[in-house]
Amino acid sequence: MALSLSNFLYSSLLLLLPFGLITDAATVTFNWNVTWVRTNPDGKFERPTMGINNQWPLPLLNITKGDNVIINVNNQLGNQSTSFHFHGLFMNGTTEMDGPVGATQCGIPPGSSFTYNFTIDQPGTYWYHAHQRGQYPDGLRGPLLVNDLESPYLGQYDEEVLLTLSDWYHHEMPGLIAKFISVANPTGAEPVPDSALINDTQNVTVSVQPGRTYLFRMVNMGAFASQYFWIEGHTMTIVEVDGVYTEPAEASMIYLTAAQRYSFLLTTKNETSSNFAFIASMDHDLFDKVPKGLNSNTTGWLVYDSNVERPTPALLDAFDAFDDFNLVPQDGQKLLVDVNYIMTLDMKMNNLGDGANYAFFNDVTYVRPKVPTLYTALSTGASATDVTVYGGNTNAFVLAKDEVIEIVLNNDDPGKHPFHLHGHNFQAVLRSDEDTGFYDPMNHTAFPAVPMRRDTFWVKPNGHIVLRFKSDNPGVWLFHCHIEWHVNSGLVATIVEAPLEMQKTISIPSDHWQVCRDSQTPYAGNAAGNTVDLLDLTGENKSPAPLPAGFTAKGIVALVFSIISALLGIVVISWYGAAPIGTSELQSAEKRIAEAGMEVK
Repeated sequence: MALSLSNFLYSSLLLLLPFGLITDAATVTFNWNVTWVRTNPDGKFERPTMGINNQWPLPLLNITKGDNVIINVNNQLGNQSTSFHFHGLFMNGTTEMDGPVGATQCGIPPGSSFTYNFTIDQPGTYWYHAHQRGQYPDGLRGPLLVNDLESPYLGQYDEEVLLTLSDWYHHEMPGLIAKFISVANPTGAEPVPDSALINDTQNVTVSVQPGRTYLFRMVNMGAFASQYFWIEGHTMTIVEVDGVYTEPAEASMIYLTAAQRYSFLLTTKNETSSNFAFIASMDHDLFDKVPKGLNSNTTGWLVYDSNVERPTPALLDAFDAFDDFNLVPQDGQKLLVDVNYIMTLDMKMNNLGDGANYAFFNDVTYVRPKVPTLYTALSTGASATDVTVYGGNTNAFVLAKDEVIEIVLNNDDPGKHPFHLHGHNFQAVLRSDEDTGFYDPMNHTAFPAVPMRRDTFWVKPNGHIVLRFKSDNPGVWLFHCHIEWHVNSGLVATIVEAPLEMQKTISIPSDHWQVCRDSQTPYAGNAAGNTVDLLDLTGENKSPAPLPAGFTAKGIVALVFSIISALLGIVVISWYGAAPIGTSELQSAEKRIAEAGMEVK
């Protein structure tokens, strides 16, 4: 079975030579130095990008189900800590390898090393990315494929094609995050991407032969934008989503939120007189404002004959994408019943006392604890079952082992949000229409007998979703929106699954402890690092205080502009020599900010 990657920048050969070494038939080892590289993937703006071994795009990880994977990471960025998460992999029995900083590990500081060591026992299409504050949109992300010698679709296709979709920003994330979570952006308008990419470039061509069937694997590695995808003149037959084989489902257009994956079969035409465009189009519904001149579409081509012109894609009047809720898992897993525990998550966006806009579950915005949550679970003995030890801003839920868990997520926001669960996939048992409000268990349509499963699922504006999974994987697992802006603004919950079982089975490698020491991060005790009184959270990391009563986002905007106007007025007066800017004037402006409950910096 060949891997067709025409004009594609990854290959298994490149993977094995510069990035890793296969040491035996069952263990694959990679040695990664995380470095800065200058890139210009859309041809419009050159910028620093995070790469591996001085190269970007990052390597394709092409693994076989059952392989043990060892990745030795050395951080050579110089100015930022980092980590890696292997999106969609369950990490059964190895929660310490999951990657989110503050949840399962300390950040890897510059100059330090860290080894990820895990076995992959699930097939399908995945990806890996940094799980440190906003780093993967700066380039630290790549595709991960797990080949399956027992796939139900083996023998039904001739070649494979890998396509990655992503949005791209011309400016680095630290500066963009500072502007996003700011009193100057009280409505929480997310930065809009500057471009969209396919295979980390544009104008991709995929050479195909007539009368053959191809398995396309697709990954949306974007930070923000969901994307519509279609291939002119061809039908896609969906056979896998997020590592779950599905019954064949025909689609003319699919919709991939950030972090979702699809695999589909495509049979080519029997003649070669024409080439055909395929298009990825960013979803404008997610953007507060579409910047003038933004090209939301990226076009590639199925090339039957390189001597024939590549057509301009036709304009569409509307998008009509396949509804992934209608997919049926190929294994026929029935609806989980007899729910033992319900996690209700009411989400919203709102402002806090610093004037910035944040994201909330149950009126709590996530703030990373001083001690990574896994290390708290392992070091607090019997108290690990008490949600208090995990801190007031981690949105922690402690689950018992082997129970049926239901997540009810109510979206009190006019935006679409893709939600991802670490350590599991889930049954998507209900997705409401938009503007239907909160879930009412006494008033809903019947749940499907065999629900679709995946690990990332989106909720409609002002609607709700209901998800189910079994707590059969002891560990610390995040549940979060996969829009990177919303992760940074706090739309995260923490699942602590069977902590007493973890204490018996999880052993932290010495190099994991060492990066905590290197970064001077505490790694024992409660969320505040208290190892004596585990219920005393004095000094824990907390969110800004709430807004003073009566303040709204509009009020913040008015206040900010009045302060700016006042300061500009002082500057103008000073410019004309009427008076110097004295400390009293500046103190007056600072007082206005302080009275609003905002921080003066």
